[in-house]
Amino acid sequence: MTADTPGWETVVGLEVHCELRTATKLFCGCPNRFGQEPNTQICPVCTGQPGSLPVLNRMAVEMAMRIGLALHCRIEPSIFHRKNYFYPDMPKDYQVSQYDQPINIDGWLELPSGGRIGIERAHLEEDTGKITHVGGAGRIHDASHSLIDYNRAGVPLVEIVSRPDIRSAAQARDYVAELRSILVATGASDGKMEEGSLRVDANVSVRPRGSTEFGTRAEIKNVNSLRSLVRAIEYEAARQIGVLSDGGRVTLETRHWDEAGGRTTSGRTKEQSEDYRYFPEPDLVPVAPDAAWLGRVEAAMPVLPAARRSRLAQATGAPGEDIAVLVETGLDELVLAAVAAGADARTAVNRATNEVAGALETGTPPPPATFARLVKMETEGALTATQAKTVLADMLRDGGEPEELARQRGFEALASDALADAVSAVIEANPAEWERFKAGEAKVAGFFVGQVMKATRGNADGGAVTAELRRRAGI
Repeated sequence: MTADTPGWETVVGLEVHCELRTATKLFCGCPNRFGQEPNTQICPVCTGQPGSLPVLNRMAVEMAMRIGLALHCRIEPSIFHRKNYFYPDMPKDYQVSQYDQPINIDGWLELPSGGRIGIERAHLEEDTGKITHVGGAGRIHDASHSLIDYNRAGVPLVEIVSRPDIRSAAQARDYVAELRSILVATGASDGKMEEGSLRVDANVSVRPRGSTEFGTRAEIKNVNSLRSLVRAIEYEAARQIGVLSDGGRVTLETRHWDEAGGRTTSGRTKEQSEDYRYFPEPDLVPVAPDAAWLGRVEAAMPVLPAARRSRLAQATGAPGEDIAVLVETGLDELVLAAVAAGADARTAVNRATNEVAGALETGTPPPPATFARLVKMETEGALTATQAKTVLADMLRDGGEPEELARQRGFEALASDALADAVSAVIEANPAEWERFKAGEAKVAGFFVGQVMKATRGNADGGAVTAELRRRAGI
């Protein structure tokens, strides 16, 4: 069985846990920093010592409001509850979270491919610590001992709960990718799944196609990459289809994704509703942002990815794949500024998508005006495409002005008569290849372009060479 077995439909709802980019934790002044020495960012408040009192982080509330606005939610007065449960990674043995009155409710997210996924809620809570099971396969049942790091305990978190509107693993991936880009754009999160600042729980069930009844779901916990999310959902859906097709019954349970084995494994059953004994947190007052505060947050909201994609598409007419890359890498403003300065849109998109985006880890994007001048030099014939790429590589690595960098490398435009002479010389030296080209062997064009480029020390434009060859061959 596979997840797309005819006659079956996959139903997915996602819970995305997003750590907020605040300087300090949710209820205390401990630093909110990743990768520090274990148990060095803790205090009496986040470790739940007797007599300690929480103080709510105002910036965390504001970031939660940004997320709510970005997801078209209603921002409501909210209160915090204590969620009581055996938490070995929470020293106070309960979690402060929002329960029946969350700050954000009833929103939606538009997928880039079309379609709208409903958002049930996006509530504030504190994160737990991190347990490392030592020995065996890293699972508690075969570990020799466990280590607990409380640095993450108390870090502000927004849990974004979708409605069960997702119908495939690919759609789930697109939802999380778009949500991550929104969270990063708002400044609320860095979106780094590899560091655990964005984690996904996937609720997966299957049902006969055409049915309106939901099947019994399994919750796959803490998936930490888009690739793993797709694999986990596809495996779990196929597993459930197999169970039901054989006359079995799917168990309501949590399951864990085994990346190496490519399968989900059973965690704990949830056949009976768990009683977390929620009750209002007595040391925190209700959160009720007034209209003035909400207005300030709304006025400071950035342009979100969907609007940025639309704006760039209208300005450049570029393909959707290139638009997505430019917005995801934050290079859309560079291209828009270059086009506004008179650069050719298609060339600007090509250079930004390929050369600039590919060098972001090691290089620095050039200023828009400088980038625009480089693109104009290429489109006006002052530089060939190859030369423009070389100059841009220099700019990304060391900075500088394109005109000066081109001069230093000895790049200069090749006059039309010089290009014609070079093409004539290459044709004369390679008569057999010229006959093959005239006969329609298009791949021979690459040979001639290479020979002309060699003869002109790279100063010829490949497109111009091809055009001249086609003109002479009458094709």
